[in-house]
Amino acid sequence: MYFTDIPVAGDGITTIDHKLAEQLGYFKLDLLNVGVYENVKDELHLVKLMTEEPLWNRLWEDEEYCKKLIHVGNHYELICSMKPDSIPRMAMFLAVMRPGKSHLRNKDWAEVGQTVWQKSSDYSFKKAHAIAYAHLVVVHMNLLNLLN
Repeated sequence: MYFTDIPVAGDGITTIDHKLAEQLGYFKLDLLNVGVYENVKDELHLVKLMTEEPLWNRLWEDEEYCKKLIHVGNHYELICSMKPDSIPRMAMFLAVMRPGKSHLRNKDWAEVGQTVWQKSSDYSFKKAHAIAYAHLVVVHMNLLNLLN
């Protein structure tokens, strides 16, 4: 989404590629719908949800639970194969879900870790984004564990 005037077609959609728009100085924001936070009571509760170790094995042992999770729900088979069991591994898992790093799917964690954060010409996650999303997955896992 752009919050500045940019050239648009008749239907109100821009005809400028996002990379060109960035080169021209336009600033793009990605707005995420993160309904996960509606069950967070306050800042202290959020910190607890972020820092409490989730039941990682539930990801690959409970398909229905996994399918409810933000960002990973449609990747149950890959979860079962790779078994992310920490925030750094979840971040790498989220990165290999993207086309730019799909060649790293089902590799061992040491091999994934060697190249996953190297810039790719295809769509891939930046490390900072992946770690932030991994924390969100942990928050959601812990919320689901409380609600069930």
